[in-house]
Amino acid sequence: MLEKYGYSLILLRELVKTDFKLRYEGSFLGIIWSALRPLMLFGVMYVVFVHFLRFGAGIPFFAVSLLLAIVLWGFFQETTAAGMRSIVGRGDILRKINIPKYVLVVSASVSALINLGINLVVVLIFALFSGVEFTPMALLIIPIIIELYAFALAVAMILSALYVKFRDLAHIWDVIMQAGYFATPIIYPLSMIIAMSPVAAKILLMNPMAQIIQDARWAVVYQGTETVWNTLNAVPYMLVPFIIVIVVVVIGVLYFKKASKYFTEKV
Repeated sequence: MLEKYGYSLILLRELVKTDFKLRYEGSFLGIIWSALRPLMLFGVMYVVFVHFLRFGAGIPFFAVSLLLAIVLWGFFQETTAAGMRSIVGRGDILRKINIPKYVLVVSASVSALINLGINLVVVLIFALFSGVEFTPMALLIIPIIIELYAFALAVAMILSALYVKFRDLAHIWDVIMQAGYFATPIIYPLSMIIAMSPVAAKILLMNPMAQIIQDARWAVVYQGTETVWNTLNAVPYMLVPFIIVIVVVVIGVLYFKKASKYFTEKV
């Protein structure tokens, strides 16, 4: 057992190193692009939605909240997209040697996790310059990131198994991610939705990504942020996003384990 997981860890390390080398090969700025991408997107969103359309007006440190949300969503998007293609993309390896298939998906998620760590440092620096005063509650970002990672990895495992059989899934997932981006309170504050339709806001909060982003904003940036804990008035509703995450993780592990038996002959 120890030898099996020791081999998997060594393989995981080498795959992550290879992925980073290939990703930034020939790039002048290299790994700096990991931080520049969300910053450039944040700049566009800030000018359009915060400066001109006045989203988040009156909400303390909304610019920091916006950057944090973009970074967290970017991690979910990168993990699921890269994880989806990980099995097919490494088909040459699968056909030559017998390796634990899940390592390929995990390696994609770890690469995205490293980028997330870099981006969170950028968020921290931006928050400090913006005058955010951190409290011990900021440590709650750790379990929030763990929840986000588990959810993203589970979705990636499901997508990677499906993508082996259905290559059109990549285009479908792109559309789903675009829709999900605007259906999640990233560029607009949840308070705006509450003002228009409290019921719609409560339904929106049951989306795990909305719950994760709002909880992260509450813990790190502003403790007046609307979350499942102070917006949904019944415990069963508060637990919905967490139940969804648990169900997705269980389905992801079981389905991937079952489908992985046929990967070699289909990739």
